[in-house]
Amino acid sequence: MSDGGLTPSQTVGPYLAIGLPWPDGPHVVPEGSPGAVWIRGTVRDGNGAPLPDALVETWQADPAGHFDHPDDPGGRHTEFRGFGRCPTDDGGGYAILTRKPGRVPGPGGVEQAPHIAVSVLARGLLNRVVTRIYFADEAAANAADPVLAGVPADRRATLIARPIDDGYRFDIRLQGDDETVFFAL
Repeated sequence: MSDGGLTPSQTVGPYLAIGLPWPDGPHVVPEGSPGAVWIRGTVRDGNGAPLPDALVETWQADPAGHFDHPDDPGGRHTEFRGFGRCPTDDGGGYAILTRKPGRVPGPGGVEQAPHIAVSVLARGLLNRVVTRIYFADEAAANAADPVLAGVPADRRATLIARPIDDGYRFDIRLQGDDETVFFAL
């Protein structure tokens, strides 16, 4: 029976593997899809240690800038769902197979640079943290992006994915030196 006091907060992990992942979770597009790229990275804690029990979720537009959603006039895809979910492995690594997103309208109708919205759930967090992945090979679009422009210049690099052989690398640091920029929702 409660004494009328507050119930203590609970963190979101480390039991993410019990019910959240599903077999096609990291596949926003099927293997072998034209234009498919991997977004790979490592989730690290404030001390730089990899987190083997985090979960990375992504949501994005397709290459034409449309979302797989009934409210988007170009939405409802059969080979692109726009959403991915990947638990980290023993070394804190994650990988999402997707296609690079197109530009979408932002505040005031200004086009945003291609980006992927990311949520991270992990032990020690009371709520998910939310960030974005921008792409190093979109320098002109990044320079004009209204959201990225609101991030201090010395912190923007934490939001930029770098090209690798089969896609892009985007590491996530939850706190400490080189902490990834997270957005308040």
